[in-house]
Amino acid sequence: MASRTPNRGAPRRALSLRVRITLVATAVVAVALVAGAVLFGFVLRTSLIDGVTASAEAYASSLAETVDVSGISAVDLDDDGDRFFQLQNDDGQVVAASKEAENLGAVPESDYDEHRTLRVDGDDYLLVAEDYDDGVIVVGQSIDDATETLGTVNSLLAVAVPVVVLLMAATTWIVVGRALRPVERMRREVDAVGTTRLETRLAEPGTADEIGRLAVTLNSMLDRLDASQSAQRRFISDASHELRSPLASLRQFAEVARAHPDRVTAEELSDAILDEGTRLERLVDGMLTLARSDERGLAAARRPVDLDDIVLAEVRRLRASTGLRIDASALGAARVDGDPALIAGLVRNLVDNAARHASTAISVELAEAGGSVLFAVDDDGDGIPVGERERVFDRFVRLDDARARESGGSGLGLSIVREIASQHGGAVTAAQGTLGGARFEVRLPASSGV
Repeated sequence: MASRTPNRGAPRRALSLRVRITLVATAVVAVALVAGAVLFGFVLRTSLIDGVTASAEAYASSLAETVDVSGISAVDLDDDGDRFFQLQNDDGQVVAASKEAENLGAVPESDYDEHRTLRVDGDDYLLVAEDYDDGVIVVGQSIDDATETLGTVNSLLAVAVPVVVLLMAATTWIVVGRALRPVERMRREVDAVGTTRLETRLAEPGTADEIGRLAVTLNSMLDRLDASQSAQRRFISDASHELRSPLASLRQFAEVARAHPDRVTAEELSDAILDEGTRLERLVDGMLTLARSDERGLAAARRPVDLDDIVLAEVRRLRASTGLRIDASALGAARVDGDPALIAGLVRNLVDNAARHASTAISVELAEAGGSVLFAVDDDGDGIPVGERERVFDRFVRLDDARARESGGSGLGLSIVREIASQHGGAVTAAQGTLGGARFEVRLPASSGV
């Protein structure tokens, strides 16, 4: 027989928050009320017995004073119904007693010394004693009134405690239900928000309590999701457009070469394939880098990096591959903590961007001061209008689209620079350059290592 395996992924059914809060609150109140009732009963009983004891002791003291002054014959032996007494001599024999105690016999010393109770004709009496000249006077004070009072109070508590507990449970159920009603409404609204309705926002109650803050937080989350989805859609659309261009170019060359072999030489076809393949490779590499950044996958490895060595290597590369004049006189020593490959990518993207837009010259600057490293690249190109200096860091943005395509730009380089700088705790800005063109400044925290 095949064994049945429990569904580990299925959520366990649990009591609702409203039920749990009501149960916990009711249980706490019930325990507190029961404990209070028990304590109150104990205190009340102690107080009533103390009152009976004090009354009996006062009566015994009065009798002792009368006997000592006037003798036993002066004592009135009639009972008032609430107490009795007997006079015992030093030998423990009863020499006089009230009518209620005539047939009791001598009360043992242990009973009255410990204030015990004695049942007489169905009534309970508390025993106390008081010495007189020839013996001891034992007084029994009825505790029936105290017992009756205590029983009445206990009966009232036995009814009141459950009623209060039930009222507490009902009140908690209603109050918690009213308090959670906006939460349930927000849950339904959020549950109804689909991938095509991220523009929907929750109705905020306008209060500063937890419910109001929850609504604000959920709306902020929806804002971020909406912005993220919009950015993702733009990225996919732009990436599709960018990938389509080199692919279309390759296809065009291939179709022309097949249809008219005499018009396209093998060298021209191979050059086109290499150029467009390189463009595709840069585009895919940039997209992968940005995708890793979106997933917080950049800057995984951190170690001290000599930034001046990387910049010098890029300067040598540009001097060997371009006819531009490269000014590196403001290049100083600097070290940062980060991923060497990503830092190298940041530097290359910035200098390549400058090389694409420069007319004749580029200058690089690197300095470390006050725990911060400044890396700047200037060119003598057309520069960037003030209103576009923030937009140039968006993905697939080209201010001069035709020129950028001809020079191999994908519109991702500056976006990659900003993402790498951000992942390393830094920032990048665009400004007017000293050479008349654009200036890009990257500021990174200096290395904390030795």
